[in-house]
Amino acid sequence: MNVIFTIIHIFGLVTMCFSGLMSTCLITSKLTNDGATDAFFDGTLITLLLGSLMFFLTLKTPKKVSRQAGFLLVALTWSLTPILCTIPLMIYMPLLSFNDAYFETVSGLTTTGATIFTGLDYLPMSINLWRHELNWIAGMGIIIFAVAILPILGIGGMQLYKAETPGSVKESDLPPRIAQTAKALWMVYAGFTLACILALRLAGMDWFDSICHAFAAMSLGGFSTHDTSIAFFNSVSIEVVLTIFQLLAAINFATHFIALKKGSFNPYIDDREARGFLILVLGSCVLAAWVLWDAGTYPDFFTALRYASFNLVTIATDCGFSNQDFSKWPIFVPMWMLFLSCISASSGSTGGGIRMIRTIILMKQARLEMFKFIHPFAVRPLKIGDMIVKNEIINSVTGFIFLYFISIVILIFALLISGLDFITAFSAIIACFNNAGPGLNEVGPASNFASLTDYQKAVCTFAMLLGRVQIFSIVILFIPEFWRK
Repeated sequence: MNVIFTIIHIFGLVTMCFSGLMSTCLITSKLTNDGATDAFFDGTLITLLLGSLMFFLTLKTPKKVSRQAGFLLVALTWSLTPILCTIPLMIYMPLLSFNDAYFETVSGLTTTGATIFTGLDYLPMSINLWRHELNWIAGMGIIIFAVAILPILGIGGMQLYKAETPGSVKESDLPPRIAQTAKALWMVYAGFTLACILALRLAGMDWFDSICHAFAAMSLGGFSTHDTSIAFFNSVSIEVVLTIFQLLAAINFATHFIALKKGSFNPYIDDREARGFLILVLGSCVLAAWVLWDAGTYPDFFTALRYASFNLVTIATDCGFSNQDFSKWPIFVPMWMLFLSCISASSGSTGGGIRMIRTIILMKQARLEMFKFIHPFAVRPLKIGDMIVKNEIINSVTGFIFLYFISIVILIFALLISGLDFITAFSAIIACFNNAGPGLNEVGPASNFASLTDYQKAVCTFAMLLGRVQIFSIVILFIPEFWRK
């Protein structure tokens, strides 16, 4: 019972934080008189009262978070917080169904960027700001944000951090305490966001668009204030700025912190994960440009390179902007982009998918198995650089990747049984599971997810949640042994 009260206590704090976030949209709506003031006033009040009730009624509960409670809190926070975030949307748009509102807020909080809204250009400024704030606040994870605050209240945060980031986390040169680490990473995240805002403003966006698109770029969330996304601006300079910051957002933020701390680019050079990511993605840009030019999609190579680079980077990093309808390109290119969305982003970044470090480990393990087949009596450990990767880590990576692909297969069949065509079903699940945004055909960049049925949207919503928490954090809750002492 104490575990339940502890979870309620922490979730109450998270709810109050979101009421504070909602209040910024209330102020924006009031200042701009955009018609959504009452929706955000009611939403702020409801979440503040609900959060305060949960928080203060459980003040006397034990403040220790067990391993089981940490994973349960992660699952509940990612699934329940979007419900609270639907309140201003449903009040302002009374005809909007809960299923659609929940899809939109889950997409925002999982930094997927898939949307069911049309007429984004005409939405109230505060509603668009709310969508992008959900992207930004979720960029480094709801729980890691709380980790920086909970220790102040006497609530341990290490268990939550481990539950939120079950993959490879770099610790060298990072602050020794988990709260300090979280704050350090958030400072880097906020600093890059500010730099992105200023760069977009200099590139030609107005201040509001600069803020919203910087939020979406650094969180790799992919929401836009325009139906045509980045094509609205038709600006090479804006595309270059967004491409650079999306690449930065897909690199481990611990690497950014260490590089800034040392004032050197060496941490990027030494980071095999970052190197692999950049080589793969930038090389793919040239390959995609050549395919588009060779197919006659664009009249010259440099035009092909412009559009191939921006759209490939935004999908490979799991952001989800677009400036062309890439679903009409030669099929190799969009399929390769979706494949990259599965493997490219680094651990400790705001991207999704398998993560590059797991890809590297799996490739090295496959190569090692072939070596052992040729030399059955040889003893050779798996190494990344000078570091020997332990067998338990290899087993964990193998197990994760199996769960990753079997989950995708099951979810694709869940859409196919509803009558959806294969390309739409396949791309929708890949895009949602990797939190990458647009897919192909019915859910391509020229359209959105609004045409799907409620059942199909529910499947995609679950895919977004499962992909964001890296599968284990939800699946582990259904293993009876996990709950035994």
